[in-house]
Amino acid sequence: MKNLSLKIDDDIFQETEKILSKLKTNRNRYINEAVDFYNMLHKRKILTKQLKKESLLVRNESMKILREFDESEYENESV
Repeated sequence: MKNLSLKIDDDIFQETEKILSKLKTNRNRYINEAVDFYNMLHKRKILTKQLKKESLLVRNESMKILREFDESEYENESV
């Protein structure tokens, strides 16, 4: 486990302390769970962005192939 020095805004600290008192959990565990959740959120956002980019590439390539098929069919009909 790594030690970390953290500066946190006063209002965030106060709200965190209120929540911790109601949850009956320690600050370290709470912050670890919060960072873990935030990491998962950003991993999902990064993956979503990557999938959208790759989907667009595949879509563009698929449209190109469909146009080529259409052109090929049109040429075969006129022969």
